[in-house]
Amino acid sequence: MSLVPYALARPFLFSMDPELAHDVTIKGLAALQGTPLQKIFSSARVEDPIQLAGLTFPNRVGMAAGLDKNARCIDGLGAMGFGFVEVGTVTPLAQPGNPKPRMFRLPDAQALINRLGFNNDGLDAFIANVKRSNFYRQRQSACLRVKTPMLLGLNIGKNAATPIERATDDYLLGLDGVYPYADYVTINISSPNTKNLRALQSDEALDQLLGAIDQRREALALKHGKRTPIFVKIAPDLDETQVSLIAATLQRHHMDGVIATNTTLSREAVKGMTYEAEAGGLSGKPVLAMSNRVISQLRAALGKSYPIIGVGGVMSAEDAVSKIRAGADVVQIYTGLIYQGPDLVKQAANMIKKTF
Repeated sequence: MSLVPYALARPFLFSMDPELAHDVTIKGLAALQGTPLQKIFSSARVEDPIQLAGLTFPNRVGMAAGLDKNARCIDGLGAMGFGFVEVGTVTPLAQPGNPKPRMFRLPDAQALINRLGFNNDGLDAFIANVKRSNFYRQRQSACLRVKTPMLLGLNIGKNAATPIERATDDYLLGLDGVYPYADYVTINISSPNTKNLRALQSDEALDQLLGAIDQRREALALKHGKRTPIFVKIAPDLDETQVSLIAATLQRHHMDGVIATNTTLSREAVKGMTYEAEAGGLSGKPVLAMSNRVISQLRAALGKSYPIIGVGGVMSAEDAVSKIRAGADVVQIYTGLIYQGPDLVKQAANMIKKTF
């Protein structure tokens, strides 16, 4: 359990504009990680290793991409007890994202709406931050003191200014950049906040993109002497036919796994609430059932052994267990961390360990 209960910090953070609270949190984690004050939010990691995509995950609970877009807080997030941490989404060039305000809380629904739009400092700054982390430096010097080290996922996307017809160029630039430093790479084609991005989930576009990714990965594996697993992150707003087509395309192009799901465009669960009409992706509790439905459909289409990371709506340990029951191998949290705090990581990891 973290030294300072999150219940004391949450009212202070929730009194701020949501994006300001996010920025304050990131700056605080970046400043405190690796210092004695890290005890404020740190927790012993639950050991529950699982083999997936050729990797050993220390436990089944990870940090989803989106919180730490610039890879500034790898050590701080790792100290919360996550088995794996995913940072990004990073784009080849720095970009400011969409105009503010662009993040909104819906506390009655335990939800957020965001239309940040891949705001980040660009690929060069992102890689520099990864290399600066204690996690990376210790791994390079073979000084990691734990039997099963945390895993690091690096999530890549396309610049908003890049035409959708040239999206593959951006993904290949991102893959070239992050490949040597990642335990796994995530191809994010499902954010609703970059114009036309979700069109990449259509059959022909996805086939072209993943074919190019697969070919480049083979060249990078030879160059770097390691085969880095590649996951593809998809949306919850897909019907069963679309899920089946995506599943077939993932397998055809030798993708190592899938992350299901990103945020939703649906507002069915938040009708009548303040901010319901705001554009952007809805995350949190309302996404749980949608995400679990897609996970179940993917599992049926992909078979028993294909790796699935389940994300979306994990607000409690029971929610995390529901993702595994739906067919996920491991889970990620993001909005749940904002509403429930770091103790959710250990609670979820413990319940999964006891249940499975």
